[in-house]
Amino acid sequence: MPNEFASYSAVELCRLIESGNASSLDVVSSFLGEIESSNDDVNAMISVSENCLETAKAIDNKRSRGQSIGPLCGIPIAVKDGICTKGLRTTAGSKMLETFVPPYNATSVDRLELAGGIVLGKSNLDEFAMGGSTERSYFKPTLNPWSKDHVPGGSSGGSAACVAGTMAPLAIGSDTGGSIRQPASFCGITGLKPTYGRVSRYGLIAFASSLDQIGPMAWTAEDCALLLSAVAGYDPRDSTSANVATENYLDRIEDPISGLKLGVCTEHFGDGLDSEVEKAIREAIDVFADLGADVKTVSLPHSASAVATYYIVAPCEASSNLARYDGVRYTTRAVADSLEQMYSKTRAECFGTEVQNRIMLGTYALSSGYYDAYYLKASKVRRLIKNDFDAAFEEVDLIVGPTTPTPAFELGSNLSDPISMYLADIFTVSANLAGIPAISIPCGFSKSGLPIGLQLQGRPFAESTLLSAGHQFQKQTDFHQQRPSS
Repeated sequence: MPNEFASYSAVELCRLIESGNASSLDVVSSFLGEIESSNDDVNAMISVSENCLETAKAIDNKRSRGQSIGPLCGIPIAVKDGICTKGLRTTAGSKMLETFVPPYNATSVDRLELAGGIVLGKSNLDEFAMGGSTERSYFKPTLNPWSKDHVPGGSSGGSAACVAGTMAPLAIGSDTGGSIRQPASFCGITGLKPTYGRVSRYGLIAFASSLDQIGPMAWTAEDCALLLSAVAGYDPRDSTSANVATENYLDRIEDPISGLKLGVCTEHFGDGLDSEVEKAIREAIDVFADLGADVKTVSLPHSASAVATYYIVAPCEASSNLARYDGVRYTTRAVADSLEQMYSKTRAECFGTEVQNRIMLGTYALSSGYYDAYYLKASKVRRLIKNDFDAAFEEVDLIVGPTTPTPAFELGSNLSDPISMYLADIFTVSANLAGIPAISIPCGFSKSGLPIGLQLQGRPFAESTLLSAGHQFQKQTDFHQQRPSS
């Protein structure tokens, strides 16, 4: 049976539930039905919550008694399986955590539940969020709902495919170098990486702690604003959480674009950019100009060094963070004759190839005699990248450009070519290195019918500006209203 709520945005579903024209149980049941009928083909979900229907009934009972049901109104939400959920298996897409059931929720999960959201289940990802295609999951690859011969992007590819495949109206992902925005672009949805520190990382299984950030994924910027309002805010349990006032991001969603200064980065248009992507981005910039934005050229001169910098900083931090997975406490454990053998066999057998590669790369770069040549130098270039953004934002409010250099690539095409895989993040990693917010919104389709994403980057804690600009663009276009036919 088709999902009768597939064409609705999350905001529209909230209105239906609040008005009594639909129940949370109706909505959750429909999306569960879509998972049951579609997930075997797409493999977007690793686990489904056994309690979501009971939670929906409880929310409906509260509404019938006239009690507040929260701003998320009993909407089902897919949560990336690298984010801890109490009593619900959390694997990080790895054999290492194949049977791990956390005794606590991540702060973001606590907050979405407090706001009336319902955890529908856990979405697939590249192992430990290390990848750009969701092909490197222990639980097999996720496919792109627009074309099952293509990747959905990564590492939050399961979250993106859940939304694009109408298996969830909202999803939570994490973004270390583009892992929300790149799959949002490949799957034709909207995805926001907030400012570093805006959303608590407590309960997020760490990849690279100075880069990781949790954020919303949905069809529209308005839906992302709804979900971000629920999960954002200071958390004393996260030492990197920013003690900066948050807001209801829906309050400013209708802010006009007129007078907004929009910067087009010269370094984002050149060799390697697919011609169809460039055409869609240029046409999207024209839409912003027609809405009254003041478009001008800016430069980010160190952006060419961003990928190289990222692939030193991130593996170094991964090397440290993943040292805890040794088979002693909560992980899968290899059978061995000695403690040392147990450590080595567990890590060799339970980490996939890409994770092992990044651990070894990071360990090498941090080792005696190489730290200054690699990690220290990368940290200095990271500062220069941040300085470039600071200078650009003295002239403009937002920077606009492509999210990815190409539409989604074919399954398997980059697995043996790590350079091509890493270059899919060429336009996204800079925002993580600089700690700034960025959003990807759908802006077109290739001739073969694959989605194309536009990226907007903003000043620290300027999520409202990103969301309102995305919303105004989406009021003039219908790319976010398209649904896969397959």
